[in-house]
Amino acid sequence: MRTRAKGLLAAVVALTASALMFLASPASAATLTEVTNFGTNPSNLRMHLYVPDNVQARPGLLVALHWCTGTGPVFHRDTQFAQLADRHGFIVIYPTANRSSQCFDVYTQQALTRGGGSDPVGIRSMVGYVQSRYNVDPNRIFAAGMSSGAMMTNVLLALYPDVFRAGAAFAGVPYTCFRTTGGSEWSTECANGQIIRTPQQWGDAVRNAYPGYTGPRPRMQLWHGTNDDALRYPNFTEEIKQWTNVHGLNQTPVFTDSPGSGQTRTRYGGTGGQAPVEAISMQGVGHNLPINATEAIRFFGLNAAPPTSPPPSSPPPGGSTTRYEAEASPAVCTGTIDSNWSGYSGSGFCNGGNAAGAYAQFAVNAPAAGTATLRVRFANGVTTARPASLIVNGATVQTPSFEGTGAWSTWMTKTLTVTLNAGGNTIRLNPTTANGLPNIDYLEITTSS
Repeated sequence: MRTRAKGLLAAVVALTASALMFLASPASAATLTEVTNFGTNPSNLRMHLYVPDNVQARPGLLVALHWCTGTGPVFHRDTQFAQLADRHGFIVIYPTANRSSQCFDVYTQQALTRGGGSDPVGIRSMVGYVQSRYNVDPNRIFAAGMSSGAMMTNVLLALYPDVFRAGAAFAGVPYTCFRTTGGSEWSTECANGQIIRTPQQWGDAVRNAYPGYTGPRPRMQLWHGTNDDALRYPNFTEEIKQWTNVHGLNQTPVFTDSPGSGQTRTRYGGTGGQAPVEAISMQGVGHNLPINATEAIRFFGLNAAPPTSPPPSSPPPGGSTTRYEAEASPAVCTGTIDSNWSGYSGSGFCNGGNAAGAYAQFAVNAPAAGTATLRVRFANGVTTARPASLIVNGATVQTPSFEGTGAWSTWMTKTLTVTLNAGGNTIRLNPTTANGLPNIDYLEITTSS
């Protein structure tokens, strides 16, 4: 296995500038900067950050993930994501794996578990760090990677569908395919394309990564060479099975074309440029396939201008959104109003007591009776989830669980749907364990106009 793994490393490190697709772009004074102390980082990843000089007021964010033997700075140098960031004003995070192979952990149970530890938790912390310092659009956060980075792209989209809106995987494998035991970094069976499952089985693996999640699933763009001898071509078909099933689609494309010589592009669930799943097969190409960053950015929509006046989050068409800060009256915080962790909105956040029943409560108004969308912004700097009862006008309507966010300065948003009365309503988050609530920043309500 070690010999085969070294073969992959040798194949991947052979990526050359001539094989990559570079953009001509204007010179930029922006530089790649290393960031330390960015939050919970159980596997000691390194983080490099690229913020273009023309960064948008509400920028998109891309996590760009290197191949085995690579590093974040090498991936920055040898791909065109930074040049595209200069052109379009988005921010790029370049993580670096910190083990001798310089491969990302896509094989241990910790890495394949949401909030379980290892590399995904560190990467999630990097995203939270950038969110806390820049006005990042939460609807424009993406991941893209090559080989080991492509595998990690699959992992991140499976574990954190509430964070990442889409991914682009260049020569990867499905989520959980590379799982190993005994500490091995290499799955010969998966690499050889010998793990064949039904679409339902692959889809269930993703759904089981975040039990109870009912929100939208990330879109996925897949690339693979037919002559890949490191992560063999059957993995491409298995990835298509996985992500089409996750989106509730069958494996029959609704659109097929040839965007380049020897390339066959298929789309599933839509014919447009941002279909739920897009797959590009590259005839006669091996593992060192070109990284078409331009097409990945197009798929993400990062090449388009952002909304000119974006709302705090994305309400449905015709909806009206109101934000209620947890620290502002008439909100009630059974605990303290603190400001010792960065990234919060307003003047502080509710730090509830570590006790069952230590609630946070909001008084909200609805223009008419009906369904409303709630977005609770929270930080839970431990790995243990904090369950709560969602009580609307005195009745428990849901029991959401607030998962670990990786750091107390890393904020996430949980989306819930409730029925409100016309006029005044009381919404209470009531913790059901002695751990209490996470820190609560605000509650947003979107109602129909």
